[in-house]
Amino acid sequence: MKIPSSIWTLLIGILLTLVSLWYGQNHGLLPIPATDEASLIDGLFNTMMTVSVGIFLLVQGILIYSIIKYRRRAGDNSDGPPVHGNVPLEILWTAIPAIIVLGISVYSFDVYNEIGGFSPHGGHDAPVANVSSTVSPKVNKSGIAFAATLTDDHAEMGHQMESHQMGKQIAQLNEADSMEADKTAKPADLQVNVMGIQYAFIFSYPETGVSSGELHVPIGKKVEIKMTGSDVIHAFWVPEFRIKQDVIPGRETRLSFTPKVEGDYALICAELCGPYHGAMRTHVVVEPQEAYDKWMQEQLVAQAETLNQAVAYNPVNKSTDEFLAPYIQEIGIQPEVLHQVHK
Repeated sequence: MKIPSSIWTLLIGILLTLVSLWYGQNHGLLPIPATDEASLIDGLFNTMMTVSVGIFLLVQGILIYSIIKYRRRAGDNSDGPPVHGNVPLEILWTAIPAIIVLGISVYSFDVYNEIGGFSPHGGHDAPVANVSSTVSPKVNKSGIAFAATLTDDHAEMGHQMESHQMGKQIAQLNEADSMEADKTAKPADLQVNVMGIQYAFIFSYPETGVSSGELHVPIGKKVEIKMTGSDVIHAFWVPEFRIKQDVIPGRETRLSFTPKVEGDYALICAELCGPYHGAMRTHVVVEPQEAYDKWMQEQLVAQAETLNQAVAYNPVNKSTDEFLAPYIQEIGIQPEVLHQVHK
């Protein structure tokens, strides 16, 4: 019995749909989802994978079928019958891709809004002050200190300013951020300011005034990150968090996430930012609340003990590279990039 072509088309369509759905949900291409919001990104990715696999199999199947069906046969040198077009088919293959693209666009915007990308308080249009052009991070085992590398103009003023005055200014900046957070009544449990510089990330906790070269967050708490850059465009990317967001000089971007899996995750700059872009990475530590509180107390003690000593002025008789040379190993950079770090 000859099976009608319509039945074949239906059976092939069902098979393609089942294969696409199965692979779209079982591709295994993504790392573990370490945040609550990761499921939103995974849902979008799985949907796009399902649609993509279906279209790929359909197109490749038609090509293979056409190659076999309309192959050249021995003794047949004639052309095939002329085809003058099929208006319904042309409308169909134009409308279906348009609907798919529109649907994925709406879905993508909804997911981006869910993770705070379109937050009315966040936005991408808020100018921010550039406070890192004269401050470079120096990370040690117990906390972070700051070594100021000053330009010639600043050096003239350096003799008139005491170390504790700069420490006071840093504290005032963090206090201002904390007041702003209180005014806007953020639903997040923790707010962290992120500054991207060549080639490092600096994390500041406005509520405590702590600054660090790596990001620590408590598990199960919603975290809002406020990001800006000091020199060129960087990108904040944690694959397990499903977060990748540009960090733009002079602009502010915000995203929220709620970590749910304890661990140490790589934070990578995903935007080409200079010759040492590949070395711009640090860690995000997700830990229990008790461990986070202990870490925070260690940072407060370390900064209280070392701030006045760590905020030092570059002597006039030393170059910036000479001044920073003792800190190379602790900062974790190569000597040849010192001139890039303090720009």
